Parts: sequence; structure tokens; C-alpha cells
Amino acid sequence: MLKKVGVYAKKNHPDAEQLALTICERLKRENIEVLLEVGLAEQIGQIIGYAGEDIPEQVDLIIVLGGDGTLISVARQVGELNVPILGINLGRLGFLTEVTRDELPEMLERILCEDYEVSERMMLDAIIHRGGKEVGRYTVLNDVVINKGALARIIDMETYVDGRHLSTYKADGLIISTPTGSTGYNLAAGGPIVFPEINSLVISPICPHMLTNRPIMVWSRSVIEIKINFEDDVVFFTADGQVGRKLLPGDVVEVRRSEARTHLVTSPSKDYFEILRTKLSWGNR
Repeated sequence: MLKKVGVYAKKNHPDAEQLALTICERLKRENIEVLLEVGLAEQIGQIIGYAGEDIPEQVDLIIVLGGDGTLISVARQVGELNVPILGINLGRLGFLTEVTRDELPEMLERILCEDYEVSERMMLDAIIHRGGKEVGRYTVLNDVVINKGALARIIDMETYVDGRHLSTYKADGLIISTPTGSTGYNLAAGGPIVFPEINSLVISPICPHMLTNRPIMVWSRSVIEIKINFEDDVVFFTADGQVGRKLLPGDVVEVRRSEARTHLVTSPSKDYFEILRTKLSWGNR
């Protein structure tokens, strides 16, 4: 039974205010407490707002008003808490935020009746090692990307899977993607679309300088290590396209399946293949 619901929204989105008020009014009629992220609380004139990272541990469900980027950011804050997330699409594409704003009233009723389904999505832990020490750790839903700066030269990325040498990629970068993230940067780089509940990881080079380098799928329990080799250039590590840092020559990036899982409330009116067809025109002639 729902007692508390957290609500996040894309910053300064013109529709977020009215939708947030609709959610607050409906849930409060059922005596359900609503915890608003501080920016959203200020936007709709509420006195009390909460830091985004403080909400997940206090609530039974989270509603995100925005696009996939907003939802991915919230998913990282939820981490291992397994709180279900309902995404309401205010963006353009909306692979993860499946429910439209027009479907929100019906979806709220389903949630109140506990008549909804949840899709569990794999997450990744990425650890940066430097000189034998851990200097960064990130949990991601979509992907981990290593790529060069705009004017940098080719990067050598010596890649191992479970301690076995896979390849030394000579490329502009490398993407390690979850099935959820396979329709993002991975797809643009020529990687495969992977059904979101398949237990696998995708390794996709970015603009490889060898014709034989192609994307490869490995088991989700695999541990991937990438040793970075470059000189006098700028190379970046990025988590979910939102946070990251510069890498130094000799850094090792370790990627493995996380214990955390993202639990997404699915739309009752569409399935994954319909989303592919409508969002990407997949399969259309």
C-alpha cells in the first residue's frame, strides 16, 4: 500500500508545474504524502522541498516528469533501493518514460489500485583505477563511454573480459552498454538493439580504425577491464552521458553488472516493440 510518493521533474519545463499539481491533488485525496524535489517544490509554490538524493529512501514509488535523461538521473539516485519509477514523457523520444501526459490520470488510478507491471533493468558499476587505487565509482543505467576530445588522436584501449584478452581497440572511443542503453549511443555507433530484459552487455567501438572491430555481446556476469593508452591528449570517461571525468594515461576502467536494478513501471497500452516502431520507425519500409 502506498504511503509516500516522490516526484521529480525536468527543470523549467512548462508542463511540469500543472502535472505535478494534478499528481499532488489526486494522491493527497487518498492520504498519500507527496515528497517533491526541491526545484519542483519551488516551481509550484510549495514550502517544503527535498534534495533529490534524500527522496528515494523515504518513498514507496517515484514519479518522474520529463524525458529519458531526467529518469536516468533519478535512477542513479535510487541505486539499490529498488523503488519503482514511473516515467511521464515530457520529452521527444521517451524510451524509458513510456507513459504520455494524457495517460497520467489513468496511470495514477492503476497505481492506487496496485494494478501495474514493473520491468527490472540491469545497471552497471564502473570503477576507475589509477596507480592501483580506486579514484572513481559510478552506477549507471544506460552506458559507460570512453572517448577522445575533439582534436585528440586515436586511443588504444586494451580490453579484457574476465581476465581474457578480447582486443586492443584503436578507435575514437568505446561504449559499454546495458540492454536498456542499447538504443542510445550504442545504436548510433552501430551496436545491436538488445531486448531490455536479456542478461548481456554490449561492447561497441566508436569509429574503429580497423575493419575487423565490430560490436560484441558478452554475458552480464562478465567483468570488463579497459586499459587506456594515449599521449598528450584529452580522454573522457562518461557515465550515462551525464557525469564523468578526465582520464589519465594508464588508467584502468572496470565495468561489471551492479547489484542495483532499476524498476520501471511500464505502460499498459504499449509494449517494447511498439515503442521501437513508433520512436525509431524500426521495421518500417
